[in-house]
Amino acid sequence: MTRIEIIDAVDGAFAESSAAKQDIIAAAVTSGSRDEVLTLLDRLPMRTFGHVRDLWDHLPDVPLGD
Repeated sequence: MTRIEIIDAVDGAFAESSAAKQDIIAAAVTSGSRDEVLTLLDRLPMRTFGHVRDLWDHLPDVPLGD
């Protein structure tokens, strides 16, 4: 799993503004994300994120790409 895969999965949640954890997970489900992505996103704290890049503070071990 990479940050690029996560961005592809959740980018829709940030289309108009910030996104809460439940919005991020819902976007990932809608985009057909793998169970591994959903499990990882579930580790995020219950809060609102201003931009997708704010996720990396909470998911520091996810590599950028291949």
